[in-house]
Amino acid sequence: MAVPGTSFCVRAEAFLVSGGHISTEPRINDRIHAAEVRLVGPDGEQIGVVSIDEALKLAQDVGLDLVEIAPTARPPVVKVMDYGKWRYENAQKARESRRNQTNTVIKEMKLRPKIDTNDYETKKGHIVRFLRGGDKVKVTIMFRGREQSRPELGFNLLGKLAEDVAADGVVEFAPKQDGRNMIMVLAPTRKKSEARVGAQADKEKRAAERAADLEAEQKELAQARAKAAAEGPKKKRGPSDNMDPDIDL
Repeated sequence: MAVPGTSFCVRAEAFLVSGGHISTEPRINDRIHAAEVRLVGPDGEQIGVVSIDEALKLAQDVGLDLVEIAPTARPPVVKVMDYGKWRYENAQKARESRRNQTNTVIKEMKLRPKIDTNDYETKKGHIVRFLRGGDKVKVTIMFRGREQSRPELGFNLLGKLAEDVAADGVVEFAPKQDGRNMIMVLAPTRKKSEARVGAQADKEKRAAERAADLEAEQKELAQARAKAAAEGPKKKRGPSDNMDPDIDL
């Protein structure tokens, strides 16, 4: 039961009666309840405190909407704008922000301290690919048996690896012994968003090269067909063509 003398107001932008869920949409036009508002014009000019009726009339005169941009201010701040365009631009900005958001992924690569050259080159290639994709790489050297008494093997191997991938990654976490393992973390030199742009550019370049090769092949084939058509049909060989011309029949 409400206490006499108090007021209870449900704000339009906070709850939707039908669904009961929170809405983040601002109030616009006749949904604005305040008697007075601080008005901002369509070009950002400060008009000042006016009645809601005057603010609505001004918005209608220029064919735009009146949008409540600061409902908690006293009086609330409203702005004359194209509400549909404003929503669209905000949605585009949010989509672009999500697209460029960096999602850090840590890949892992395990090596043995006495890894052979072929395996090393293969795993180094995977590490470079991960780094160019914008991901971090955790490199683990696994020691077994007597190898644990020679940690320098791990340090030397990780040092060599760091030098070999220096163009694509930097050491974020220096080599450190962790029980039977030795760990080093490499970070990419480019952000994930930049790596994505670079990958897209490489993809477009390869597609352009394939298209150029296909066009060259088609042109070469067309030229061969034109040449064959210009020469005319070949004369069919008969039995006499296989005979020795020096034989007198």
